[in-house]
Amino acid sequence: MHDGTSTTTAPAIPGWRLIISDTGRFWAIRNRAFPRTALCVGAEPTVDADTFEEVQAAVTEQEEKARGAVAGVSS
Repeated sequence: MHDGTSTTTAPAIPGWRLIISDTGRFWAIRNRAFPRTALCVGAEPTVDADTFEEVQAAVTEQEEKARGAVAGVSS
């Protein structure tokens, strides 16, 4: 029985909602939509992976792709 006093912290990725499926697969869904320019270059607002580290790396890749697209428009 869980009494709500556990100090165990679930993994988190700022700006993304993390879901762990009942099969143990990790999914991350961006809280806010990427700008259209980021989507046009292939930035994905939803990623999945077998481990937290892999999904975290996938999130980083998508954020970098989005930053590059937005920076390219701003220049």
